[in-house]
Amino acid sequence: MIRAFGSLAVAVALMTLGRRSSAQGMEPARFADSARASKLAAGYPAIDQLFTAFATREHVPGAAWGVIVDGKLAHVGVTGYRDVAAHALVDTNTVFRIASMTKSFTAMSILILRDEGKLSLDDPAEKYVPELKTLKYPTTDSPRLTIRLLLSHNTGWPEDNPWGDQQLSIADSTLAQMIERGIPFSHAPGTGYEYSNYAFMILGRIITRVSGVPYTKFVQQRILAPLGLRSSTLEFSQVPRERLALGYRWEDSQWKLEPQLPDGAGGSMGGMLTSLHDLGIYVGTFLASWPPRDGAEVGPLARGSMREMQQIQRSRVPVVTVDSATKQIALFSGGYGFGLRIWADCRFAHQVAHGGGLPGFGTQMVWLPEYGVGIIAFGNRTYTSWGPVFDNAFAILQGTGGLEARVPQPSVALSGAREQVTRLVVKWSDPLADSFAAMNLYMDHDKAHRRAQLDSLHAKLGACSAGNGWDLVENSLRGQWVMPCEHGALRVSITMAPTMPVKVQYLDLTPDVRRPRTEICK
Repeated sequence: MIRAFGSLAVAVALMTLGRRSSAQGMEPARFADSARASKLAAGYPAIDQLFTAFATREHVPGAAWGVIVDGKLAHVGVTGYRDVAAHALVDTNTVFRIASMTKSFTAMSILILRDEGKLSLDDPAEKYVPELKTLKYPTTDSPRLTIRLLLSHNTGWPEDNPWGDQQLSIADSTLAQMIERGIPFSHAPGTGYEYSNYAFMILGRIITRVSGVPYTKFVQQRILAPLGLRSSTLEFSQVPRERLALGYRWEDSQWKLEPQLPDGAGGSMGGMLTSLHDLGIYVGTFLASWPPRDGAEVGPLARGSMREMQQIQRSRVPVVTVDSATKQIALFSGGYGFGLRIWADCRFAHQVAHGGGLPGFGTQMVWLPEYGVGIIAFGNRTYTSWGPVFDNAFAILQGTGGLEARVPQPSVALSGAREQVTRLVVKWSDPLADSFAAMNLYMDHDKAHRRAQLDSLHAKLGACSAGNGWDLVENSLRGQWVMPCEHGALRVSITMAPTMPVKVQYLDLTPDVRRPRTEICK
């Protein structure tokens, strides 16, 4: 049976195809499952067991973890001691040092100044740090270092984690002298990823000079206070003793106390301390920048700039791993954004994260922008390595059935084109075929051959009807749907052209045959 189409709905859609609006008819992606939050919650007990067992097995004195859903801290867990000698337990208000996770605060500060027009990411760094003007570059064709290269670990300076760990408390004058003495290069700037704490120390110096206030004060006034992060600070002595997690290393079968370094010129690369509550808000703010949408801006940085931080700025070489026990192959690819790591694997195409490691501490934050879910964890043992635990925790959330990505929504233009193409498939009409076609459509495959193809499909499948909506919406201007027919089904795929009014540039009609997908890794 052929379904009739509402002429009013089609007319409205067609008129809107050529109308320019603030979002051109684009609707934000949204979650399809209204029970998603309760499904995810079913996995929290298993996640608590996972983190507790890890802390015991790896001799982590104390740990705290949380799950963020849709911008809010939905679940927290704690175990062990924040102070071993006093037998003081970790609680949900305990404050841990988060080390290199501080880099995202520094990057956010730079983008705040960029958005205010006070600097450009492509400005030479030496414009704000004159000590860099005498820097000797490794080759005569090396580009001068820019703020963008500093932000994305693309300076060519050597990876410096062991050295950087001890630089938090250095004086500003000491940093200036170090820069003036020169910085060695492991390769030319702009040619490869190399993690640089030094670069983020210099970014802190740039923030101070451009803003006119010390880095610590800028972060407090422009990020911590607006977000309500009252437990967060760059100076450990400002944390009440009864809330401070002390740091330890596991050595000679015992926990040995690590001294905490005070805030100094190195703080911008790793000095922040924070709590579950505060970090939950912070990660939730990044998650809340998705999906792109209309509406008022809130928070310290515009949503678009928040999303910019979460995009790859410097790629890294993909890595394939093989689990020694299960022989399972996994592929990881990605790079560094602005103060954040970005990667994809066989489960999730877009993961955003950063870890933090210092003598006495190991922390991690990971979130999935398209899923609206993140996990955070603190440990007070040197370089607590949370990676495998996070992988298993996300697997638990997947197992609940609640970890699903937002579904892209068709634009008004795409929906209008779907109705037109569906009408054409039901009954061919030259004027209708012409009405939605971009200038290339019948040059790529002429109208006579397209009609002949459709006649051949009808001969095989019989008459087709409209069906029940979309089968797949890839984005606002590309989608697929299945039309039921008398002897099977027809899959229709369209892509809209980059023109106004919006027209169909690609149209494919094929019998709908479900085939098993071939995966690179399973």
